[in-house]
Amino acid sequence: MKSNSVLIVGCGDLGSRCGLLLQSAGWRVTGVRRHPSRLPAGFAGHAADYTRRGSLAFIETLRPDYVLATFNPSQRSVAGYRAGFTTAMANLLAGLGDHVPRQIIAVSSTRVFAEREGGWVDESSALTTDDARATAMLEAERRLLSSPARASVVRFAGIYGAPGGRLLSRVLRGEMSPPGPLRYSNRIHRDDCAGFLVHLLQLADRSETLSPVYIGVDNEPAPQSEVERWLAARLGVQDSRTRQPPATHGTSGHKRCSNALLRASGYRLQYADYRSGYSAIISPDPGH
Repeated sequence: MKSNSVLIVGCGDLGSRCGLLLQSAGWRVTGVRRHPSRLPAGFAGHAADYTRRGSLAFIETLRPDYVLATFNPSQRSVAGYRAGFTTAMANLLAGLGDHVPRQIIAVSSTRVFAEREGGWVDESSALTTDDARATAMLEAERRLLSSPARASVVRFAGIYGAPGGRLLSRVLRGEMSPPGPLRYSNRIHRDDCAGFLVHLLQLADRSETLSPVYIGVDNEPAPQSEVERWLAARLGVQDSRTRQPPATHGTSGHKRCSNALLRASGYRLQYADYRSGYSAIISPDPGH
């Protein structure tokens, strides 16, 4: 029996995790990145810079059953977001030519929501119009969702899971956000990011209709200061100094994201909240 083929464009850490899960389920995986030698064993590889026009023209000949796009900004500037999302999506769709995959899934961000006052958001909530980086991602979403293929976008928030991640490193330095004003944060472990994306691809393979948009977060939005102080206690960090939130925090933070649609899809989170997720990362011995 013919196995499914999936093309993962932007196959870095998240794409590789997805590909390994699909490979173990018998799928044929092709990864696209600038340096395909860094792909996991068993992946077919293509060297390409998805921000460059014409770089993905080979996809039409490859004719994958499924496509997963895990784009990233080429730089942290507005131009970098436009290149890494808007232009990249245009290049992907152009590269498909007349080929229409069974499903395309693209990774986006909850940054695109307009809410900034700590309210709840779901997939139908208002979208920002004054954050140029977010609007670059939204334009990529719109291009995909208006294409001939069945398509979905997954808006993740606060992906974590690396032992040396930025939040853990900051807490270890004793740098804490102030307890007030209240600032909610949302997050999801990278294993659940990969697990949920693979879950959606497998649903599509069973001919189930996916929603156009999903929010990818765990079950518990929490005040940022609460998360940091819990981590400090687990890490044995006693002396701390207050650190003001980044100047850009208000453009993307302070909302509570609902994962009701994620749970309704049948996906069961491996790490339901920050406590279970970070406990899996932190050594019982704070010195390690």
